[in-house]
This record gives sequence, structure tokens and C-alpha cells, in this order.
Amino acid sequence: MVQPDHEVVIVGAGFGGMGGAIELKRQGVESIAILEREDDLGGTWHVNHYPGLAVDIASVTYSYSFEPNPFWSRLFAPGAELKRYAEHIADKYDLKRHMEFGTSVEKAEWDEQSRLWTVYTADGSSRTCRYYVTATGFLSQPHVPDFPGLDSFEGKVLHTADWEDGFDFTGRRVAIIGTGATAVELIPEAARDAAHLTVFQRTPIWVVPKVDFPIPAALQNLFATVPLTQRTARLVNTSLLEMLMVFGVLHFKQFKPGNKAAALLARAHLRAQVPDRATRRALTPDYDFGCKRPTFSNKYFRAYARPNVTLETGGIGHFEPDAIVSADGTRHEIDTLVLATGFDLWDTNFPAMTVIGREGRNLGKWWRDNRFQAFEGITVPRFPNFLSLNSPYSYSGLSYFTTIEAQMKHIARLFGEMRRRKSEVFEVTDAANDAFLDEVTEHLQSSVFYRGNCATSRSYYFDPHGEATLLRPNSTLTTLREMDCYPLESYSYR
Repeated sequence: MVQPDHEVVIVGAGFGGMGGAIELKRQGVESIAILEREDDLGGTWHVNHYPGLAVDIASVTYSYSFEPNPFWSRLFAPGAELKRYAEHIADKYDLKRHMEFGTSVEKAEWDEQSRLWTVYTADGSSRTCRYYVTATGFLSQPHVPDFPGLDSFEGKVLHTADWEDGFDFTGRRVAIIGTGATAVELIPEAARDAAHLTVFQRTPIWVVPKVDFPIPAALQNLFATVPLTQRTARLVNTSLLEMLMVFGVLHFKQFKPGNKAAALLARAHLRAQVPDRATRRALTPDYDFGCKRPTFSNKYFRAYARPNVTLETGGIGHFEPDAIVSADGTRHEIDTLVLATGFDLWDTNFPAMTVIGREGRNLGKWWRDNRFQAFEGITVPRFPNFLSLNSPYSYSGLSYFTTIEAQMKHIARLFGEMRRRKSEVFEVTDAANDAFLDEVTEHLQSSVFYRGNCATSRSYYFDPHGEATLLRPNSTLTTLREMDCYPLESYSYR
């Protein structure tokens, strides 16, 4: 039997990749290589460090349940604390020795004869492994629109995913393109210091009040000494998020009044902070709450009430060396351009590299020629010994850690069965995959994505086929239970 260079190769050293590595080590696998294209671990919390960055899920929930951090400084922790938490996880679970930074994977190919994967990296080298795991995240490929004349702009250009630490907006004439979750955090920071800020909005976003506050040292110490108290706080917060997700989004058909109530809350929040009626109208989405991921902020709407802030909704015509000319011909003179244009989810991130499985099946091509699909959001037919942690129908709940821990349960059950059978190769069957696809498709028919008005949302929840294939349409408890007890005959074993 051919011995591979590694038992497992994991692509990505963010929380998903680290969670997968922790579970595989629990299953007795020690020969692990974690390949990361960036120069350090942490995924999105390493790459993103723009002003105002913070979690948009309460910190007691946005963390591994088996490794709580009692010392979050705020209910919604700043991004730097998430980076430190990632470092703590890597140290405690002895993951750093498995990590290789500055290593970009371009292709992985299954060899049926040796029953191994060959992983090719950008430096021209390759290595083999028995199990191949992709944990490249959902929001990891920055999107830069091809604006006419962008190359002619002579001022400062920043992308939120490639921020220049210490950059000062003071006295600058700034344009920010985009009004997604990242921009909601950044715009108030820029508005405070810039001489003038012009925000170019294509699609408004639903924003609800952010109940945020510093966590007192006494409460942090209580969490540390009596862990049950933090688990209780986590349970309460998770339950509130679950109600928003399950009743407001996934069961829109049955609980439409709840969805409308959330939208009314967002409208009231907007009305309280923006006195100008025309500006409020421009900031109000014309799609239903939940079509796009909503966000939380107490500062975002206030920025538009400042005299140095202009909201531009007419679209971008072209760039000039010192200005943006909007589609209606209005010229906005600027010296600083900030691209808060989000991430390319479907064109370059599903998958984030070429993956060739059994019978030469190309994963990206197969998804695009057919439908985006993955059994339980983690495995795909014709791709033996392959685990894709950011796949169609994998995202569960509003906290990414729910998804990670559900997938860890799936891995534990699968590898436990392989040990029992003394097998080394797994592959999900077509029948199991098809049944799961039918099930999630049916469940989504009650969601806001199909029963609500999402036509103008431009939501990344929708794939190029127009299907809402990002979210798993189950409650957190249902997802965790199913990952713990899916039929073992869903796989073939060799």
C-alpha cells in the first residue's frame, strides 16, 4: 500500500479548519497538514482588521461551545479579540505545528488506484494525503467590481479585506462603495473623521439595534469560576438567534407576522436616527427582512445625519483621476476610495480551487452544470475521502460555530464507523445525496427566500441557478441531532 505524505490535508487555518483538525485529532489522526494561503492563522479574523470590526453575533455564542472564553470585553467583541481567541485555540489544541502559512492550494485530484489525493500548491510542489478537507470559508475571496476607469484613479485605494493599519481618514474626501455588513461597521468610523464622505449604495441593508455593552470584570470572573453561568448566557442568546432565524427566515410562510415585526423594528430604528425623509426612504430595503443577512448597529444610520456625509444611490458611471462620476453625471471629487464590495461567493469560492474526484468529475463544473449540493452540507458523490466544510446547505443558524460543531459531529460519526469496519475510504452514495437534496429543497419552500420578496436583494444566499443553497433549513438542535445520527449506510466503505 502506498503511504501518503499526510493522512489529512486541511485547506484553511480559520475556525472551520481548526475545528476539523481538533475533531480529527480526537479520532486519532495525527499526520495532519493545515495549509493556509495567508501569513498567519485566524481566517477572516486575521485578514480583516478595518476600523470598527467586531462580531455581529454575541461573543458568548460566537465561539466553540467546548472552549468558552470567559474574558470577552464586550457582548459583541472587537475583531482583535477573535484573533487572540483563534491563537488560544491553536495553542491549546496543539495545532500550530500542523500549520504551513503562505501556502496556496490550486488543485486537488483523487487517484483511484492509490486511493489518495494529490494536492498541488502555487509554488509548483505537490503532496499526497488520504483525506482531503477544504475549510476555505464562505467569505474568503474579495470581490472587486470592474468599474469603468478604476485604473485611472490616482488617489488612495483600500479594500476592507486588505486594510492598511493606522490609516487616518482625517481631512480626506472619502468614497465608500458598498453598504453590506462590513460597510455598516466602517462607515461611522470614516464619517467621524473625514472632511467629506460619499457612500455609494447599490442595495440597502436591514439594520436593527445592537444591544451591546462592556462585560464587567466581575461577570467575566463569574464566567471563569462558574462555567454554568456562561453556558446559560450562551443558551439564552442562541435561543434568541434561533427564533429570529427559524421563525423569521426559514418558516416565513407560517410566521410571516414575526418577519414583518423584525422589519418594523428596523424601520423604527432608522426613523429614530435619520431625520431626513428622503434619506430614510433611500436607506429602506424594498425586499423582505432576511433575504440578505441583516446586521446590528447603533451608529450606522446616525452617520447619514451628519453634514459631511452624502448618500449616493444612482450608481457609478466611471472613475476619473480625482473623482467618481455617478450614473446621472454628478461628479464627486475624492482623494480616498474604500472598496467595501464584499466577497465573490459563488464564482470563485465553490470550490476555492480545482477539485477533481473519481471518474474525473470536476466539482466546480459539476455544481454549475447541475445543482449546488452536498450531503449534510459536507460530502459529495464521486469525491471519496473528501470533506468540504463550506458547502451548499452547510451553514446552520446565525453563528458559524454552530456549523463547525455540527460538522465535527458528522466527522466523528463517520470516522468511528470506518474504524469499526476497518476501512480507509468513504464515499457518500448517490441515493443518500439525492434524498438529502430533496429534503432541504422541500424545507426551503416555506422560507423567506421562496415565499417572500427577495427579487431586489442581490443576496449571496442565492447561487447562480437562483436557488437559496447556502443555508441548511433546520433549527440548530435539529442539525446537531441529524449530524449525530444520520444513517451510516449513507456511505459506501472500502
